[in-house]
Amino acid sequence: MQTHSEHINAPIIATQNLGKSVPTSEGELHILSSVDLIIKPGESIAIVGESGSGKTTLLSLLAGLDTPTTGSVSINGRDITVMNEDGRAALRNELIGFVFQSFQLLSALTALENVMLPLELSGYRDAEAAAGALLERVGLGRRLTHTPKQLSGGEQQRVALARAFVTQPAILFADEPTGNLDSKTGAHIIDLLFELNQERHTTLVLVTHDASLAARCGRVIRLDAGRLV
Repeated sequence: MQTHSEHINAPIIATQNLGKSVPTSEGELHILSSVDLIIKPGESIAIVGESGSGKTTLLSLLAGLDTPTTGSVSINGRDITVMNEDGRAALRNELIGFVFQSFQLLSALTALENVMLPLELSGYRDAEAAAGALLERVGLGRRLTHTPKQLSGGEQQRVALARAFVTQPAILFADEPTGNLDSKTGAHIIDLLFELNQERHTTLVLVTHDASLAARCGRVIRLDAGRLV
């Protein structure tokens, strides 16, 4: 039986011998090889490396969006590599939020409706009030009824941040969150991301090419040709 201190120190994400290969006409292409990683609750981790080094693949495996060829991924003590897609989706809904480079907002929905959606899917009763309060927090209180086409890139990414945090996830995965933004707008988004992350004690795992963004994380993990260095 775990003691209280052991439970606090238990990793929220752990991988063992994690690998991903895909078949090609020239044989197996190894995208990731032998990745052993431990991430503790509340840590902020940046995954960096050259294009093609396996960063986004690693993020997808950690989040259960993709399945590994070898090894295992555990989230909160649960081995997600033995789960079926429904099981992984339920775990993502319970524990995980996402922020993507391309915002991934639903174009037919307003800002408010985009942020309400994950709450409604999980059966939350007062989704509108919670979503409205978080959009107010990210500075979009006057833009609730606007659709993504009526918002700038920076505003769309703020909607995406609100959507990611509204379910109060234990883990937030971010893939190049400032990649489609100019440097000034990107800097505002970075500030907001870390403010929300600290307020809500989330574990943050992000992929970035941005050295200044990586430097704000507690730990930087570098990938080179699919291996941790």
